[in-house]
Amino acid sequence: MRVVTIDKQDNSPVTVADYASQAIVCATLKRDFPFLPVVGEEGSSELKKKENNDLLLTVTQQVAAQIDEPVDTSDVLAFIDHGGADADADAFWTLDPIDGTKGFLRGGQYAIALALIEQGEVTLGVLGCPNMQVNDRPGALFVASKGSPTRVYQLFNSEYPGRCATMSAVSEPAQARFCESVEAGHSNQELTLKIARYLGIKQPPFRIDSQCKYAAVAQGDAEIYLRLPVDENYKEKIWDHAAGKIIVEQAGGKVTDMQGRPLDFSCGKYLSKNAGVVASTALIHKVVQQAVDKVYDR
Repeated sequence: MRVVTIDKQDNSPVTVADYASQAIVCATLKRDFPFLPVVGEEGSSELKKKENNDLLLTVTQQVAAQIDEPVDTSDVLAFIDHGGADADADAFWTLDPIDGTKGFLRGGQYAIALALIEQGEVTLGVLGCPNMQVNDRPGALFVASKGSPTRVYQLFNSEYPGRCATMSAVSEPAQARFCESVEAGHSNQELTLKIARYLGIKQPPFRIDSQCKYAAVAQGDAEIYLRLPVDENYKEKIWDHAAGKIIVEQAGGKVTDMQGRPLDFSCGKYLSKNAGVVASTALIHKVVQQAVDKVYDR
């Protein structure tokens, strides 16, 4: 498939895969959970423009190949817009159809991220990570729900029974490894480096795209993931963190904002009561969060 991209108003790229993924997931959720709204990242407004008609046709072809029923362009637009709900219901899904589009475009890490939010609390999270390894095979599926441990499955092998995610047992922050974005604009990497030095960490950062960073912490590839704002007015979007948060927590880790407050998913589409994200193993989270608080220059 030839990858086609357009730029959204915030200058971030969106691809055929973003639209097709949202359409397919939303079609499935609409069928199986018709009374639960979906808060998705994408909308169909760009696809409805005349100059993007070829893109819409390509998206429709991709969706038709995955859905066991005839679909046309109007169906695809409706599926995408099923993900256009406001985040104000007592319970709703939130979806990032391709989290880490730039990683997807360069052949790196990306994730399909889906989470269920009930009464402002994340109760279920799923991360499909096609390029992450499970037992030396590509394709990882992370699943977590309240009251159950995070499990890891092989995305392309239905016979694999799955296993519980095992976090790192490192208890000394100086021995930990940071996980951070490949894209420098996504987080304040200069501040992350200062925090690493403060903690005595000498290992180079583990740089990957998307919520795969949460997955990496959950399965012990790294101990710390920091998302530190590059703009003090920036607020994180719920679909960028909901699935990853519960996957780390149910694996035994802890996720807060920079001030040590729980992430609050009761405020609509944005984490408007939080600043930044600190995710790590429970063993070192308090020390890491204190280091963030100490080094961060407000």
